[in-house]
Amino acid sequence: MELRDNVKYAKTHEWVKELGDGVVEIGITDFAQDALGDIVFINLPEVDDEVVMETPFCDVESVKAVSDVYSPVTGVICQVNEELADNPALINESAFDAWIIRVKDVKEHEDFLSAEEYETFANEEA
Repeated sequence: MELRDNVKYAKTHEWVKELGDGVVEIGITDFAQDALGDIVFINLPEVDDEVVMETPFCDVESVKAVSDVYSPVTGVICQVNEELADNPALINESAFDAWIIRVKDVKEHEDFLSAEEYETFANEEA
């Protein structure tokens, strides 16, 4: 399982990276993409959609199942990674490089985990 220290982790297996100017980038963790298997489709949200902490903002379909992706923050989507619509397998290739959305105007967020805390949490779930 790949972990990075420059991101924070949610217990619903998303990562969050602060980009500055109040914008965060969100994707799913390497642990999540590995558990899902080969991702074949992603149902992306729209720019200007509001996301609400702990509620789904999109779903991913793998060869195993369809799974919701939960927002670890409340805010407004300012950018969507449209490249994933044509090639959702990018998430399998590098979960941390294949961000899903960027969110601005973040009003609240979950209590994030560090890489070490997330590793312990994920290993307990495995």
